[in-house]
Amino acid sequence: MENETTMDGFLLMGFSDNRELQVVYALLFLVMYLLALAGNLIIITITTLDQALQSPMYYFLKHLSLLDLSFISVTAPQSIDSSLKGNGSISYGQCVLQVFFFLSLAWAEVAILTVMSYDRYAAICLPLHYELLMDPGTCRGAVAAVWLSAAASGIMYTAATFSITFCRTKIIHQFFCDVPQLLKLSCSNDYLGVLGVAAFMSVVSFICFSSIIISYIHIFSTVLKIPSAEGRSKAFSTCLPHLFVVSFFMSTGMFEFLKPTSDSPTTFDLMVSIFYTVVPPTLNPIIYSLRNEAMKGAVRRLLSGGDFPGKKAFLSCCG
Repeated sequence: MENETTMDGFLLMGFSDNRELQVVYALLFLVMYLLALAGNLIIITITTLDQALQSPMYYFLKHLSLLDLSFISVTAPQSIDSSLKGNGSISYGQCVLQVFFFLSLAWAEVAILTVMSYDRYAAICLPLHYELLMDPGTCRGAVAAVWLSAAASGIMYTAATFSITFCRTKIIHQFFCDVPQLLKLSCSNDYLGVLGVAAFMSVVSFICFSSIIISYIHIFSTVLKIPSAEGRSKAFSTCLPHLFVVSFFMSTGMFEFLKPTSDSPTTFDLMVSIFYTVVPPTLNPIIYSLRNEAMKGAVRRLLSGGDFPGKKAFLSCCG
């Protein structure tokens, strides 16, 4: 791998300087990327075509899959290409775009998971008012707010990050343009703007996380009062996958951004990065389909080339 960067670019160190290991990492990333693409495209397809999957829960799940597909596409292809070529050079413009899309989509994931927790709360705790609370207009507005807030957060973070002066060797000890690593390249206090944006987004993220926790406290309290075991099992089958996804994504993300950065990250540090950038988009389709009979049936119909019969639900107009 080259050990120098061009004046207007950066050098992504990746996982190893060993050529054989670089190829192995590239193949592993390629397998995970293809699995993520296939799984999320299947979710998007069945939640679009199957009229039985037109409720708000599946509408939000479709957008989560779209986010997952986009999120992993920001980092994985670049890493695969760098490993196969043995050259981690990335231009300044590419790094800017990667930071923008990575941070925008990361926030969008937090936002859509928060919306999904409220949807489960309304469905289980307020079933008589569910269709009123989660009408098509509300669902479309919630998704629009997710995407708009994502763009706004990405613009703020990216503008603040690249307003700093990079005066040190432009080497990034990661497999993508990671903001904490970029801040270490500054030799003045002009990174304080980034810390301000980070603090603001951390507060908003904490509010989202708290609302998710409160929602699930009410959900579990309501579910445990359901007299039939079948009813409790059905409720848990729609909530537990979402809770697992929230816990995994947010815990690994918070660990990564709260831990101190080092000039020479360990293999463990790099593995943590994989756990919040690559693993969630790959596992989410499996997690959401594992205990959901309606989705498993829709997947079987898709793979067998069958039709998608079913009762048209009230949210089908949302598409």
